[in-house]
Amino acid sequence: MNRPSTFRRILTTDLPVLLIVLFAMGPFVWMVLTSLTPTEALNATGVSVSPAGWSLDNYVRLLQQTSFLDNMLDSLIIACGTVVLGLAVAVTAAYAFSRFRFAGRKLLMLQFLLINMFPIVLLILPLFVLMRKAGILDTHFGLILANATVAIPFAVWMLTSYVGAIPKSLDEAAMIDGCSRLTALLRVVLPLTIPGIISTGIYIFITAWNEYLYALTLGGRNVRPVTVAIQTLIGEYQIEWGLLAAGAVVGAMPATILRRGEGLNRVKEDRQ
Repeated sequence: MNRPSTFRRILTTDLPVLLIVLFAMGPFVWMVLTSLTPTEALNATGVSVSPAGWSLDNYVRLLQQTSFLDNMLDSLIIACGTVVLGLAVAVTAAYAFSRFRFAGRKLLMLQFLLINMFPIVLLILPLFVLMRKAGILDTHFGLILANATVAIPFAVWMLTSYVGAIPKSLDEAAMIDGCSRLTALLRVVLPLTIPGIISTGIYIFITAWNEYLYALTLGGRNVRPVTVAIQTLIGEYQIEWGLLAAGAVVGAMPATILRRGEGLNRVKEDRQ
C-alpha cells in the first residue's frame, strides 16, 4: 500500500516541484557560470561548466577597472535612506490608522492600495519637474524621496495589520502609568512590532535597491546606482557577457542575503 502511494507522490508532487525549481534557478545558475568563465574562453567555447575552466577574472576587472564599488555605495545610501524615511513615516501612520477612528480613514487606506495599482512611470514627469525646481535632481536625497513614494503606501498597509494585532489595552495601561502617547508607542508598541518592522524594512530596502526607472531618469550622472551601472556595462558594439554577469551577481548579493534573512525572520515569527 505504501509503495504505490509513494510512487504517486513522487510522480505528481516531488518531480513537478523539482522541475519548477530547476526552471526557476536555471537562469541564475547560468549567470553565475558565465561570470566565472574568462572572456577568452567565453568567446571561444561558451560557458564553462567544469570548475577547471572557472576564474575570478571578471570580478577582478569589475572591481578594478570600473566604478562599480562607488555605484554600490550609491545604491546603499539610497536604499538605507529610503528605509529610514519609509519606516519613520510608515510606523507613525500605521499607529494612527490602527488606534484612531477619524473621518476618511477607510478612504485613505484604500488610496494606499490604489497607488500601488498605477505604474510608477506616471510619476516620473511630475517628480522630475518638482526635483529640478527644488534643486535635488540627480542627488541621493532626490532618489530617496522618489523611492519613498513607492515604498511608503505598501509599508503603511503592511504595518497597520501588525500594530492592529496589538491590544489597545497595553497602550491604555502605559498611559495610566504616566506615559504619553508617544512614549507608549516607543516603549510598548514598537518592541512588540519588531518582526513586522524588520520585514517591512527588508521589503523597502529590496524595492529601493532593485529600482531602475527612477534611478535612470532622476539620477544616472552624479548618482549612479547599481541597476544603472550594470546597464552601462553594455557597450555600443560589443557586450562583455562575463563582466555583465559578474556585475549582476555582485549587485544581486545584498537583496539575496536580505531575502534569506526575511525568510528566517518569518520562520522564527511563525514558531513564536
